[in-house]
Amino acid sequence: MKKKKAPALCPCGSLLDYKDCCGRFHEREPAPDALSLMKSRYSAFVKKDADYLLRTWHESTRPSVLDLSEPIKWLGLEIVSYESEGDSATVSFIARGKINGRAFRQIEKSRFVRENGLWFYVDGDVADEHA
Repeated sequence: MKKKKAPALCPCGSLLDYKDCCGRFHEREPAPDALSLMKSRYSAFVKKDADYLLRTWHESTRPSVLDLSEPIKWLGLEIVSYESEGDSATVSFIARGKINGRAFRQIEKSRFVRENGLWFYVDGDVADEHA
């Protein structure tokens, strides 16, 4: 009897299978709201998916290149608050990780806009904290 492989949990912390959670957005399904987009962008950082990150970054603030070669091990995401009104939204979160074994927390309040039915990350106020 073959052992069934367990589904890969999504890095965003939803406890859902990756392909049923953020994976579907990475495969081109539009995120329905800014919170889903933010979580899928975190998962893209975990998976080093620069194409997705650039595709979901608003053109007014998008870098031409995104270098994800830094050896970050992402450990978890905590959503602090989510506010949405019309075509703009903010998501405050704490992302935990390690760089070369040294723990840190990235505390950010991100801004998002919806244009032509699609949500985009605009920018964020970041405070890096070493744990």
